[in-house]
Amino acid sequence: MNKQNDNAAIVPRLRKIIHVDMDAFYASVEQRDNPEYREKPLVVGGLPQGRGGVVATASYEARKFGIRSAMPSKQALQLCPHALFVRPRFEVYKDVSRKIREIFSRYTDLIEPLSLDEAYLDVTSDKLNIGSALEIAKQIKQAIKDELQLTASAGVSVNKFVAKIASDINKPDGLKFIGPSSIEAFMETLPVEKFHGVGKVTASKMKGMGLHTGADLKKLTEDELIRNFGKTGRFYYRIVRGIDERAVQSYRETKSLAAEDTFARDLLTQEEMDDELTRIAGLVHKRLQKNDLKGRTITLKIKYSDFKQITRSQSYPQPVSDLETIVQTARQLLISTSPEGKPTRLLGISLSNFKDPDLAHRPEKLSLQLSLF
Repeated sequence: MNKQNDNAAIVPRLRKIIHVDMDAFYASVEQRDNPEYREKPLVVGGLPQGRGGVVATASYEARKFGIRSAMPSKQALQLCPHALFVRPRFEVYKDVSRKIREIFSRYTDLIEPLSLDEAYLDVTSDKLNIGSALEIAKQIKQAIKDELQLTASAGVSVNKFVAKIASDINKPDGLKFIGPSSIEAFMETLPVEKFHGVGKVTASKMKGMGLHTGADLKKLTEDELIRNFGKTGRFYYRIVRGIDERAVQSYRETKSLAAEDTFARDLLTQEEMDDELTRIAGLVHKRLQKNDLKGRTITLKIKYSDFKQITRSQSYPQPVSDLETIVQTARQLLISTSPEGKPTRLLGISLSNFKDPDLAHRPEKLSLQLSLF
């Protein structure tokens, strides 16, 4: 059945949604706390010495040189030889994030954190009876600036998808409202790579089909999109029309908890790898204890010197969290790969498939993935 003309049957429920995204969060906190870093290209993450450093975030001064998150620190240094590199202070960032969330909670209890530095807020009914989502966003931005000396960008619309895109339009310190009457026209002008969930591979495929903008996607029926992009095609069909009925969830499930490390030199022997796995397992164990979590699935991640990456998993009938089980399982999974003599640059351990949904839905459980810079 051709669904091209079914638009009228899809009536989105109108909400008042704000997406707040802190500007260069880690770098901004460092510049706030250390005057010598202000107005200078600052990179937070791994140091460029060695070979395993990765950029966690960069100040806007550094971004002018093309430095971006997840970029190797060595590459960042090549782009900007005078950049300053500092290691992350996650405990400080988490503390600031809690204070930001306290500001949000003055206006609504419907807060869905996505990470330490961004969240959705549903202010359809707000605590202070302000009524205007745009005014609430202005007040939140001002409170963050006055109380924490940081800037945030905010997007305001009737659903999560459009609000998230809006928050990125006028960064830094931006504020963008996209109302119901202008959503479809806005989505039509959006390049396909700006649609969240469209990665490089999918964007390349779309462009190969002559699909460059939302308007191009809109020409395809839902069946055609599903045929070309699988189940996600249904999502594209709706989202290009500005339809996103997902509710803001006050508690989001933590699906996994992990720790990993990239080594300054390749590990060549199983003994070396066992030692590192024991240390990494200890970090995972501490996090599990701190957050009252147990998981049924333990996964080992290995990246070799040629950047080939593999994972191996072991599941248990009952949830586990004890250090001995994590260590022994990780070692057995390692043995199954015949590791001796295979130059290894990264090892990681994660637990998933958590037992108790109540334990996995606390806000403080978010952003537990621990990367060692």
